[in-house]
Amino acid sequence: MKKNKYIYLSIVLASFSVFSCKSFLEEEIIDEVSVDFIYNSPEGLEVGVNALYNRMRVYNAPSGDNNNLKSNVFFLAATDLGLHRTWFTPYGPTTHTPMVFPSDKWNNAYRIIDRASAIITSARNITMEETAKNKLVAQARVIRGELYLDLIRMYGNILLDTIPTTPQNINDPVVYEAATEESVFGVINRDLDFAVRYLDWQVPDGRYGQGVARHLRGKAAMWTGDWAEAAGQFDTLINNGTHRLVGINQVFGADVNHSEALFVYQKNQMLGDEDDLAGGGGSWLGSVFNQRLYEKQSGEVNGQPEVIIDADYGGQSLGWFFPNSYLNGLYDKENDLRFSTYYWPEDYSAYTVNNPEHPNFGQPITEPEDNYRRFHWSLKKYADFETKLPNTNESYKNYIYYRFAETLLLASEAHHYLGEDGMALEYMNKVRRRGYGLDPDAVAPEVDFTSWDLEDYLEESARELAFENNRWFLLKRLGLLGERISLYYRNGDNSTAEANDANNSETPWQPHFVNCPIPQSQIDIMGNSATQFNIGY
Repeated sequence: MKKNKYIYLSIVLASFSVFSCKSFLEEEIIDEVSVDFIYNSPEGLEVGVNALYNRMRVYNAPSGDNNNLKSNVFFLAATDLGLHRTWFTPYGPTTHTPMVFPSDKWNNAYRIIDRASAIITSARNITMEETAKNKLVAQARVIRGELYLDLIRMYGNILLDTIPTTPQNINDPVVYEAATEESVFGVINRDLDFAVRYLDWQVPDGRYGQGVARHLRGKAAMWTGDWAEAAGQFDTLINNGTHRLVGINQVFGADVNHSEALFVYQKNQMLGDEDDLAGGGGSWLGSVFNQRLYEKQSGEVNGQPEVIIDADYGGQSLGWFFPNSYLNGLYDKENDLRFSTYYWPEDYSAYTVNNPEHPNFGQPITEPEDNYRRFHWSLKKYADFETKLPNTNESYKNYIYYRFAETLLLASEAHHYLGEDGMALEYMNKVRRRGYGLDPDAVAPEVDFTSWDLEDYLEESARELAFENNRWFLLKRLGLLGERISLYYRNGDNSTAEANDANNSETPWQPHFVNCPIPQSQIDIMGNSATQFNIGY
């Protein structure tokens, strides 16, 4: 019997017929790959692993405006640092429900887990050079471990199943049972330990290496309070030298395949502009978090607006989410280079009239009207000045997903809880010094923290990692998510009154929001077993 079989897997990913390529983005596309080929040959094993990367890119870096985007943006923006304006309302009474909350994280994770398990299982019977096989299996095991870590962090009570769906077991009886935390983390840790053992430090762009495996293994250890394991994994990563901090302007620059990147999702329109193709589809993240300054109405002369759509101002934008005033107040705006590098200017006078037909072309714009869809302090991390298509929201810039700065900050926390504040401060101050344009490895009394404090840590993490895929999870792990959301997260409309209590009270925090709702479609199929899940919903 296949226990806890995930309901959607009857399709078996359409027999795993995917578009793939030998080096993910470098070789000729392979079309309509058979199941027998994937699970019974060395070449097929590699194709299967490539397909997992493709599915993971859809999972974490999707194209277009859809539930995949919503489910990712939620974890980027629905934190104590975010301001919501429109589109999808986090924590709303009609949206934060099993019926409406985006289901793609749950659905897609289990689909990919099933195929990763199929690759891991079938590899045992494939005859090939052992080192090459272990490296391929290690990549599949990183992906499975990463996804189970995601699921238990997002949903709390989850299903656990490492037996792949096959034509032989697809109709077996199903038992839906919430897994224990111990059993879930047992799978996560074994998968990631295998990956740490067999992955190389130096890997091609778009591939999992030992750095990301150790980063994830350390993260998993922190969720179970194993500070020694976490610190050991992070220390090895930090001291290896493969990964290091880069200049502040390079972090989210044109080429994010640099030494600070532990893993980058690769995009390339020339290799296919859809998620199922090797190049991936165009991302909307650069538009989601950026103002629409080109809609500015004040300052118009003879029908000519001051600002027109231009890549230098972010191109076509959406302005659905913004950084909030709490985050704004955390920066030393004069000296912390992250304020001017990770964000667009908050002072309207820093923008000049870019419409050549306007008489004030090249001069500072006039004060924008009171509408923060058009003008609001905005996130610049995902801005794309090279590949974003004109007058569209599609960007083909590579997406840096895991990076070394987060490793340093997590290592700082782990060492603090081990009572090793000297090391904790050294790691946190490396990130802080780089933010101020200083040598990360040189003592800087003017900016260095001299004692480790949780609030200092949370603030420094916010300054460095805001609107990346970590803040929601960090606050949840520390037991602070509800408290911090209630204090700082904001909802609004087009008014600049982002702290308006009337607007914010429309989405009050509820204790059960600490776990995301499992999709109602899945709960319905579970029947009486569903009482183990969606507690409080």
